[in-house]
Amino acid sequence: MITLNNANLNVVVLDPVVDQARFGARYCTGGYIYQITDQRYGDLLSGPTYPSSFNWFDGQGFPDSFRTHLSDPHNKDNPMELGIGIGLINRSNNQVTEFCKWDVIDERDTLRFVTHQTYLDWSFDLTRELRLVHRTLRSSTQIKNTGRNTLPVFWFPHPFFPLYESKECCKCNINISVPESVGFEMLGNGFIGQKNLPWDRRGHFLELVYEPGLALQMLQKHPKLGLVAVTCSYSPSYFPIWGNRNTFSFEPYYKNDMAADAETLWSVTYDL
Repeated sequence: MITLNNANLNVVVLDPVVDQARFGARYCTGGYIYQITDQRYGDLLSGPTYPSSFNWFDGQGFPDSFRTHLSDPHNKDNPMELGIGIGLINRSNNQVTEFCKWDVIDERDTLRFVTHQTYLDWSFDLTRELRLVHRTLRSSTQIKNTGRNTLPVFWFPHPFFPLYESKECCKCNINISVPESVGFEMLGNGFIGQKNLPWDRRGHFLELVYEPGLALQMLQKHPKLGLVAVTCSYSPSYFPIWGNRNTFSFEPYYKNDMAADAETLWSVTYDL
């Protein structure tokens, strides 16, 4: 594992080579934030099976994922597809057959993960960057489309937070509504809250209804820190939430169908 640390926080990041056994066909393998430890309060992040176990599908910490995989449009029987930030995947058994190779640059308060991926007529440069300053951690993603095809980017962060004792989860700077559901409700103070506890291992998933346009900001309740502020550089194109008996997570998606030679950059910033 690789670490970013200062007097306040120790950020543990999975090594794309050494920690390959912890990767699968779901999360980006460059810049995977596995745990953040506060020098005073201890571990800050959770996961669907944390702390009893770990598996590549559920994950833990602050992973991120490119939802769309690239497959051969002319041969539907070809089971191979390219996972952006992952590598070649056999979708018949959901196994990675070849992981992409990352160059890792360590610059004191910054970790940079750089890869180039090519499959059929798709080709692109991908950079993941993590920067830690005091109690602020910024996770940035940059892509340049170097191929002939339009590159469909459909990405989301999947931060896993421990549950808060009052059952409050998060609230946003944008107008949202919480549809009637088994697991969630809108509380009088503007926070989304859990209901019908205790939850089980499977948990509850809900698509939020929201007004798009503004870059998303969130306040997340945290049992050790009180609040964590999360700032996205973009307005989400799709915005679900999920939680189970061990964790809560929001998933604000970034979407961009990139033309040839186009370049894009976005980020999520965590103030802890």
